[in-house]
Amino acid sequence: MIFLARIGVVILAILSATAVAEEPKPNFVFILADDLGWADVAFHGGNAPTPHLDQLSDTGLELSQHYVAPVCSPTRAGFLTGRYWSRYNVISPSNDRALPWDTVTLPRALQAVGYRTCLTGKWHLGSKPEWGPNHFGFDHSYGSLAGGVGPWNHRYKQGPYSVTWHRNEKLIEEAGHVTDLITREAVRWIAQQDDRPFFLYVPFTAVHLPVKEPEDWLARVPAPIEGAVPRHYAACIMHLDDAVGQIVAALEKAGKRENTLFVFTSDNGGSWGENNDTRYPGDVYPAGELPGNNAPLRGRKADLYEGGIRVPSIVSWPGKLSAGKCNVPLHITDWMPTFCRLAGYTAKKDLRWDGSDIWPSLNGESPRTAHPLYWVGPHRSSAIRVGDWKLITYRRPKGRKAELFNLAEDPNETTDLASTQPQRVAELAKRMAQIARADGDAAVKDQ
Repeated sequence: MIFLARIGVVILAILSATAVAEEPKPNFVFILADDLGWADVAFHGGNAPTPHLDQLSDTGLELSQHYVAPVCSPTRAGFLTGRYWSRYNVISPSNDRALPWDTVTLPRALQAVGYRTCLTGKWHLGSKPEWGPNHFGFDHSYGSLAGGVGPWNHRYKQGPYSVTWHRNEKLIEEAGHVTDLITREAVRWIAQQDDRPFFLYVPFTAVHLPVKEPEDWLARVPAPIEGAVPRHYAACIMHLDDAVGQIVAALEKAGKRENTLFVFTSDNGGSWGENNDTRYPGDVYPAGELPGNNAPLRGRKADLYEGGIRVPSIVSWPGKLSAGKCNVPLHITDWMPTFCRLAGYTAKKDLRWDGSDIWPSLNGESPRTAHPLYWVGPHRSSAIRVGDWKLITYRRPKGRKAELFNLAEDPNETTDLASTQPQRVAELAKRMAQIARADGDAAVKDQ
């Protein structure tokens, strides 16, 4: 009897170990808004209703210090490689191929451990079909190969990349509003998935200019919001919020929600650009400046101030992450190491990630401290944050100008401390120069 009991214990132990080993890999859904400012969302005081995002914020984990690049293509490069975009010399929106052919991107890494991968939305890391997402790890791709497009005709700026709407790198023509089309593709793709884990990347073009919303969405805009561009902008935010709700609902309908890590963020801060940008062909758009709202943060899109690089962000995983706020400074390059760890991917070579696994910070196990964050922006600007201190430098004809801020005491960057703290400026500048030595080390050498 004792022998049989021992056998039973061994069998139970084996079965238990097998169950643990066969625990399903998590799905990942990463939604990236375009030019959505800190206070464009209702949960940060925005004037346009965002009920679906509000609910995600209430029930999920809000990332109060989540940083991205100041403009779009760099953020996308950082997310998909885990490396600072300056390693690829991608520091501004670009239609050229951004990544070397052999880059181990996030979707390629996940494919290696059995994931299905899909991008529906804006690529903007190489605007020719032969430079598209399917060449860099996506099983299925759809949307704009280039940047933001006209919402109805799906045309990018006038020039060689104006015709850009595609499915799996084959240029196509479709009718419909861009937000609806991107959402429809995501919802359909989710419904087609079996038991294999998946990675769905949804980089929307909303709320990038030019905005021109359907009448039914304009009719829902609160009456106090006045003016053509502000009303279209608010409708665009509300339309985006509804799209997020549809994707969450699709996960629930497919029975995938409980095993899906869901992230929502923006590629940079809000823009104040002219909506009726005449470089976009074939349509007439409401004229006036976009009312991108980054308050109370300083700056806007293209700036290295907080308003350009700190964006509304939520992560949600029912049963795995508790509701609340994560106040740890996090960076867009952190997601690839984190997803790879959760998926069980081990690189065959050193991928030289600049980001790190932030899962312990998300679940409250062991928040990291003083991890340096680094940016290279357009207009010859750079920045570094270490702990609460942030240094921004700009190249000028007679040298570089430096600005220093203590973000714990002055999160809105109202007081430049560079003149009173020269030693700290020197220390941070030295640290930034050390990190910058690797800039360009993975840049594309040919096109």
